[in-house]
This record gives sequence, structure tokens and C-alpha cells, in this order.
Amino acid sequence: MNTLTFLGATGQVTGSCYLLESNAKRILIDCGIFQGGKAADKQNRSRFPFNPSSIDAVVLSHAHLDHSGRLPQLYKDGFRGDLFLTEGSSHLLDLLLKDAALLQLRDTEWENKRRQRSGKKLLEPLYTLEDVENLLQLRKPIAYREPTEIVPGLSVTFHDAGHILGSAIVELKSNNGPQQKTLVFSGDLGNPHSPLLYDPEQLTEADILLLESTYGDRDHKPLDTTLDELREILIAAHENGGNVIIPSFAVGRTQDLIYWLGKLYREDALPQQQVFLDSPMAIEASKIYDDHSHLFNDDDPEFKNIAKRKDGWQTWLPNLVYSESTEDSIAINRIVGGSIIIAGSGMCTGGRIRHHLKYNLWRRNAHIVFVGFQAQGTLGRTLVEGQKDLKILGSQIHVQATIHTLGGLSAHADQSQLLRWASAFKDPKPRLYLIHGELNASHSLRTCFHRTDWDATLPEVGQTIEF
Repeated sequence: MNTLTFLGATGQVTGSCYLLESNAKRILIDCGIFQGGKAADKQNRSRFPFNPSSIDAVVLSHAHLDHSGRLPQLYKDGFRGDLFLTEGSSHLLDLLLKDAALLQLRDTEWENKRRQRSGKKLLEPLYTLEDVENLLQLRKPIAYREPTEIVPGLSVTFHDAGHILGSAIVELKSNNGPQQKTLVFSGDLGNPHSPLLYDPEQLTEADILLLESTYGDRDHKPLDTTLDELREILIAAHENGGNVIIPSFAVGRTQDLIYWLGKLYREDALPQQQVFLDSPMAIEASKIYDDHSHLFNDDDPEFKNIAKRKDGWQTWLPNLVYSESTEDSIAINRIVGGSIIIAGSGMCTGGRIRHHLKYNLWRRNAHIVFVGFQAQGTLGRTLVEGQKDLKILGSQIHVQATIHTLGGLSAHADQSQLLRWASAFKDPKPRLYLIHGELNASHSLRTCFHRTDWDATLPEVGQTIEF
């Protein structure tokens, strides 16, 4: 008998974590951080609901922190098994976890200064850079579509999910007993309109299907409509002399954005003179994308050829400026208009974007463009929902900038795309569990499946199923 316990990204988008017990072995699928304010911080600091030293292996769907961000913490608390992931994820994980360690160490230092002044107990960092380095030694990269036994009687096959470089649909096959059982975890399914990556691979057979539902309650705007809207925003900002500020995830979304801005540049439809990429991590991630351009789709041969070059992104978009040092970033804040500034974090929970928002949100001629999902409790969600007065980096800000949301550039599949991908599974349909979605999104997607006579379950945190 196999059992699966839902430990995260259940009733919410972040904190991906599932415990599979098969053949007396314990396998963790993802180990991500929770994102979204104080409640998420509390969850990240809580003890794991299992003994980390009892985990035989971890299978990672992709490198985004809401899927990988607690892995060094897992190591710190005793995990010493193998970490199975794709080759693309292996390179990105190194970058993302080291950056996360430095950021949370800095944030802990700032929080402890505040706690010290108020006489509160000081916090310890979740993990150190040494924990990250040790965790990374456990990586076992696997190519797509290459079945690999990870513990006796259990194999994993990664299939391209088309979400970010190296993202995978996870297929686990267990030979526990007379019948083989298959569990498929969609991971984060990509938007088939991605300009860089291949469409998510189609699977057809499973006993259990874990399906993400981030955009389970809506369809994205058509891509052409979204790009027209982006053109209009850039023109409006140029005409009224303001900056365009784009909070963006360093891995995936940023590279898509540079691609589309490069297309506009080549069409002579990019009025801004400079595009600042103000994120050392996004710059490094872009270089990793360059090194793996063989994983790009063939939709734009000219771009794919340029992407192979060492300076590929800046050749594609000649007015792209890399802002790597703190001094470079501070200098950008003196620019009052005429520029596009791309910075992280994508949900405005930290990073350099908060400084650019502080210097631009109060300007009537500024435009803030959100191109990705904003989780509950994040500053990005607050802005999207229209709050006008807020505090950023100690300053009270009255929002006068124009806030835009471009859903068509999302790296997640929308409702129709999720339904279409899942419909390929043959009868008898797998037992379906909807995860990685806020409750309203998951409920909406479940209703859609019910209309096709396919029962979908919304699991609860801590729930265990047998199969």
C-alpha cells in the first residue's frame, strides 16, 4: 500500500510539499517556502511534521522557491538522502537557494535589531549558506523522459512542464505489490503561449493526479491583446514622462519579458531609451538560460540563434542595461521618467523592487505593471487590489501611479489550458486532487471537472490518502 500526505500548497498557492510512503521508503515531493506575510513566515519557521532524517529522497519539480525554498532547512534538520531534479533545475537551484540564504540572513538581522529594541526574543536564520552548499551536494540531475529508480521499487520520470527552465511534470511509478501504481504531479504547468519554452508534455495514464490550480478560476487574456496593452502602457508612460516599473520573478518571467521587449524594439515600437534589469539574480538566471538554449522551442529561430551567444539577451534587446551593484540600483532611483525598470521580487515581498516602488508609486505619471500571480498577504496583492495608502521601507506612501495587470504573460496554465491538459488522461480517469490554488480558484476548477463527470477533491493540510 502507498500513502500520500498533503503538507503544503493545499488551499493555497505556495509551500509545495507532499510526503509519499512506498515500499517502506519515505519520499518528499518538493519542499517549498510559504509566501505571503507574517502567517507565511510563521509556517516557514515551524518544525517539519515529520523527521527530516527519515526521508530517503526528495523529488523536486522545479527550482522556484515555493517548491524548493525549505530544502536547506530540511538538510539542517537531518535530511541526508538524494535530491532528484532535472538538469536545468540543478543549475537554477544553486542560484536561487544561495540568494535566498543571503536574503533571509539579512532579513533576520534587521528583524533582530527591531526585536532587541523592544526586548523580544531574537530569531535564528532558517538556514545558512553552509546548509545550502551541503544540500546541493545531494543533487542527482536526471534528463527529461529518462525513467530512474530512486529507491527500490520506485522510479521517477520527469516530463517538460514548460513553466520555467527545467520545470517538470513528475511521474512516479511504484511496484509495491502485484500491480504497478502511478502518481502524476503536474508541478506548475506552463502557459502554452510561452515564447521560449516548449508546451507542457501530455501524459495519459495515472492512478493519482495532483493538479495545480493557480489560475483555476479564470482564463488569461489573449496574448495579442496583452501585447497590445503592453504597447499602450509603454506609449502612455513615454508621453507623460513617467517610468514603467515591472515587479518580476527572476527566473522565467524576466526572460519572457526581455524577449517580448526585444520583439517590440525590433518592431521600432519600444519608445523607452533604457530597460534596466535591476536584479543580480535575474541577470545570473538569464545567463543560465543562455547555457541551456537547447531547451528553447523553435518558434523564433532568430532569437534562438542569438540566445546561444554569451551576450545574447543584450544583443536581442540592445538598450538592456544590467544593474548589478547596490550603487547601480540606487542610481536608478534618481531617474524620474523615461525608463523601464524590471526588478524582483515578483510579488514585491522583498528585494530591490520595493525601493523602486517607494520612489515611483507616489508619482502620477508612473506605471506599475504586474505580470504574474500575486499571493494573498503580499505587497503586490495589496497594490493590485487597489489600496492607496501603505508603508514601504519605513515611508508612508500615497499611491498615485497607474497599476496594470497583464495576465496574458503568466507562466502558468489558465483554467481552459488546465482542463485541456487533464482531459488527455484515459479512462478510467485517475483520482484527481486539486492543489496549488487559493480556495476560490480550486473550487472553480473542481466545478468544471464535475461538469465532465470527473470528481475532483480539494485535500486538506495533513490529509493522508492510500492507493
